[in-house]
Amino acid sequence: MKILGIQKQSLIEYPQKICTVIFLAGCNLRCPFCYVPSLVLQERIKKTEPISENEIFSFLKERKNFLEAVVITGGEPTMNPDLPEFTKKIKKLGYLVGLETNGTNFLMLRDLVENKLIDYVALDIKHKFDFEKWNEGTGRVLTKKMYENIKKSVEFLMEEKIDYEFRTTLVKEFHKIEDIIEICKSIKNAKVYYLQNYEEKNETVSGRKFTPFSDEEIQRIIEEGKIYTNIKPRPYLF
Repeated sequence: MKILGIQKQSLIEYPQKICTVIFLAGCNLRCPFCYVPSLVLQERIKKTEPISENEIFSFLKERKNFLEAVVITGGEPTMNPDLPEFTKKIKKLGYLVGLETNGTNFLMLRDLVENKLIDYVALDIKHKFDFEKWNEGTGRVLTKKMYENIKKSVEFLMEEKIDYEFRTTLVKEFHKIEDIIEICKSIKNAKVYYLQNYEEKNETVSGRKFTPFSDEEIQRIIEEGKIYTNIKPRPYLF
């Protein structure tokens, strides 16, 4: 795996824990509004000097008495076959481990959970459950197999074998209010579903600019969506 970044301290990514966030390179999706092209686009990844695992574990050992959890994000972490071994090493240091994923690698997600190599999962729900909508929102690289894996991952998390959250980044160019309500219906009684409003960043994977929802629109979604699931607003991460 290629580690391209570390946020040494965060109070957001792992609920009620002081954590560090590790950024892995590479993603199998190309969401146009993604704000980390340096972790997604191969031409950018090749130009970035990686951080060694030795450096990561040296830091984690030094901060053991202060940090409580490690969150692994990307890109898409489950693209890395050595992710289970990496999480195992982190667990041996006594940390809780969180995983941020798009859900396309259901088998790895299931194995990580069942082997107790992770303690928390944050899964992105890109759109209402319609293949064409998801394909559009992920840069038209989604296959039917990937889409089915995503649905399996969502269903698996809702079995509550592990603590989890779902979240959607709201983008006017891709979503309507009715789409988000449909998501709420599909994940009825989920533990928590966060709405993150799009924020204009310096760059996106597509190079395009996008439009956030208004506060009034978000409030309307929450009022309608809370009938079905535990929906909450949250600031855009990072």
